[in-house]
Amino acid sequence: MNKADKIYVAGHRGMVGSAIVRRLEREGFTNVITRTSGELNLTRQTDVEDFFAIERPDYVFVTAARVGGIMANSTRQAEFLLDNLQIQNNIIQNSYKNEVKKLLFLGSSCIYPTNAPQPIQENALLTSPLEPTNEGYAIAKIAGLKMCEYLARQQGVNYISLMPCNLYGYNDNFDLVNSHFLPALIRKFYEAKRDGLNSVVIWGTGTPKRELLFVDDLAGACLFAMQSYSSADFLNVGYGEDYSITQFAEMLKEISGFKGEIIYDTSKPDGMARKIMDSSKIRSLGWQPETSLKGGLKSTYEWYRQNTDSARG
Repeated sequence: MNKADKIYVAGHRGMVGSAIVRRLEREGFTNVITRTSGELNLTRQTDVEDFFAIERPDYVFVTAARVGGIMANSTRQAEFLLDNLQIQNNIIQNSYKNEVKKLLFLGSSCIYPTNAPQPIQENALLTSPLEPTNEGYAIAKIAGLKMCEYLARQQGVNYISLMPCNLYGYNDNFDLVNSHFLPALIRKFYEAKRDGLNSVVIWGTGTPKRELLFVDDLAGACLFAMQSYSSADFLNVGYGEDYSITQFAEMLKEISGFKGEIIYDTSKPDGMARKIMDSSKIRSLGWQPETSLKGGLKSTYEWYRQNTDSARG
């Protein structure tokens, strides 16, 4: 990519999209185009067709998606499947029709089977059933990465896909019902500290283990791949270590200064017992995460503390 190339970041207001925009601007790219959902409804085919025909971007980052935590995913499967299929199909199809030079599709680690061997390698895809609590979202993401793969192999286009582990960082969704577990924990500990509460309640047993990557490190991986990788085979992107929900809670308890008790609501679901990615392929190409877990958690907690009035949720 040249610094003046027209680059469209779909979903620039989300956690990942905003991180990619920050990274592009930091690296000196001067022609980044964006649209809010009010300006461009990505689920409407004709609207997306008109946008691409007029703007004709050179490069496209597909980060726009309907996302949510375990409760939202498990209770609104139809919306997560349909909306994500519409969004990604419209963007990918019109990128192809308008001869976009390169496209990066961003998936999710939820594409992998519930019982995939850990750490999860890329070849585990479609080897056994998916996690039921987010099956709709996972099916949509699998369809997106396969569409990019098929177009790359059949038509010779330069479409690539990255599958990140769980993410956290600035501009996340901090809603206590619809968010992922980490931003929900950040909000709970912040409010407990602020309000002088005696306890924080956490869903599940606290035993499941998760791998988390700071979103700005994912943005670095996306730019790295867009500049250095051109294969139809998708790549995992992860931090390389996983921790239990209890360990994340204890770290946030320390960061927030909360002195009370942590209580586990075992009536709520845990989800997968463990999920860690094998990111050896992208690491062998030269990418490495830059942010330590403790440093990223401190930065994100501080961002939320300073932006509670405007943060989503």
